[in-house]
Amino acid sequence: MDIANRVREQRKALSLTQYQLAEQVGVAQNSIQKLESGETKNPRNIEALARALKCTPEYLRFGIGDSKDINSNVSAGPSIKATAPLISWVQAGAWSEISEIKAYDAERYMCPVNCSDLTFVLKVQGVSMEPKFYEGDLIFVDPEAECIHGSYVVARLDDDNQATFKQLIIEGGHKFLKAANPNWPEQLIPINGNCTLVGKVIFTGKSV
Repeated sequence: MDIANRVREQRKALSLTQYQLAEQVGVAQNSIQKLESGETKNPRNIEALARALKCTPEYLRFGIGDSKDINSNVSAGPSIKATAPLISWVQAGAWSEISEIKAYDAERYMCPVNCSDLTFVLKVQGVSMEPKFYEGDLIFVDPEAECIHGSYVVARLDDDNQATFKQLIIEGGHKFLKAANPNWPEQLIPINGNCTLVGKVIFTGKSV
């Protein structure tokens, strides 16, 4: 289920017309129509929309938490801590040269966990991290979070300007990048000074 379906189901559960919902949110009726048709993927007024639909912004955006009224006795999902820019994998590889990245131009996503101002978002590519992560999933990467054994990290190999997404393995003083997919041909990539850890994955959301 994506954000369009969640909005439509919540609206119908509250017996609201598109016009009535639009009036409560403070937008035109065609804005709700575009959202429910899937034309609008990232509504700017998500908090007002969630209040009108008596649910959390996290539920509408990611499907996490609960669809019930946040003022009811049902525990709410995590609150939004910050927003982070969606960037490309090439940009992630150059993230240490922050001046080269125009993060303010990027589409931003809400992060429901504590994160630093340098946190960014990537869309998972390929199948090397299945079944833990699927292509199109959103991963929130914090360069200031500590990368320890077992952490899922984004790293940059020195001979490749593009970043890669793997699990960090530390054993016997040696470090490796591990693919989650047991069928992936290159299961372990040794880290021997030829790699820079760009950041730790602190949250994952399903793409819509």
